[in-house]
Amino acid sequence: MDNQVDTSQDSEKSEDEFISFTITAEDREKYKRLDQFLAEKSSGHSRTFLKNLFLKEQIVVGDDSPLPIPKIELKKMPPVGTIIEILVPPPMESTVEAENIPLEILYEDEHLLFVNKPAGMVTHPAPGNYSGTLVNAVLWHCKDLTGIGDQKRPGIVHRLDKGTSGVMVIAKTQACHEGLVLLFSTHDIERVYEALVIKSRCQSYGTIESLIGRDPHNRLKMKNSGTRGKTAITHYKVLEIYDRHLHMEYKLETGRTHQIRVHSADILKMPIICDSMYSSKNEHMMKLGPAYKEIIGDYNYPFLHAKILGLVHPITGQRLRFEIPAPKLFLDVLEFSRQSIKNI
Repeated sequence: MDNQVDTSQDSEKSEDEFISFTITAEDREKYKRLDQFLAEKSSGHSRTFLKNLFLKEQIVVGDDSPLPIPKIELKKMPPVGTIIEILVPPPMESTVEAENIPLEILYEDEHLLFVNKPAGMVTHPAPGNYSGTLVNAVLWHCKDLTGIGDQKRPGIVHRLDKGTSGVMVIAKTQACHEGLVLLFSTHDIERVYEALVIKSRCQSYGTIESLIGRDPHNRLKMKNSGTRGKTAITHYKVLEIYDRHLHMEYKLETGRTHQIRVHSADILKMPIICDSMYSSKNEHMMKLGPAYKEIIGDYNYPFLHAKILGLVHPITGQRLRFEIPAPKLFLDVLEFSRQSIKNI
């Protein structure tokens, strides 16, 4: 959601495996580092593999751990009783095929490129989506990304959900990949989104801060938590007010999985239009009325767009910032809303 060090999940399909361990006194006596403990306990996964999972926030403290929840580090063992949960990606084909898929490239140099990802395109191959992804397209454009980050996700340092459109950056060299991972991990980037949401009462601007973790009843979803999870901070602003929906802007201070979608639906009580994971498209269409239903039709992706991505180039030090307009259907709905107000 969407953005972040490759942490968002494509909600439509997932066969990830969850492994959990409870730290015992014997474990703390035997192991000095968490990565050492996990490498031995988790079917022989290497420390490098585990480090990549950790950077992607796929190694977390389980919901049933005793309070207070510790901040885990790979270089030291957590307290006794801590439940460590690992989200292990499913095995995939050994190679990812390059495919001649058109890319809208916003900027490119020898180190990286910025692209405009369309809604409906999965970021990288995963169960049910082994082709037609952004990675397949990038591999056709950049002939050799071998060894650039994760071999299954070459060049990828962050993700947008399948249904989210907007600006993404891809690394072309390992040095740039490492630099971008650091920028995303420290949140030293500018990320601005816009969305169309179901109308509710809210302040014209504000900041949401909560803990977000996985929903224990549906591991594909995220949820707000009073005591567990990772800190998520979103700054929001109302851009336009219509009869039954709002045009919103969201600035991310952190980048948790589905952060905007969760904050908008759960905290503001304004689900993003067509976000069926955190609300109901049918309910949205009933509230918006038949005219909107006709315009939107069978479109089933959230009306969420990553319109701005800005950062300092990890290699050259150049400040890069790209802003792109929302997709045509998003703009069509906005234009219809504006004309409806004029005609009242």
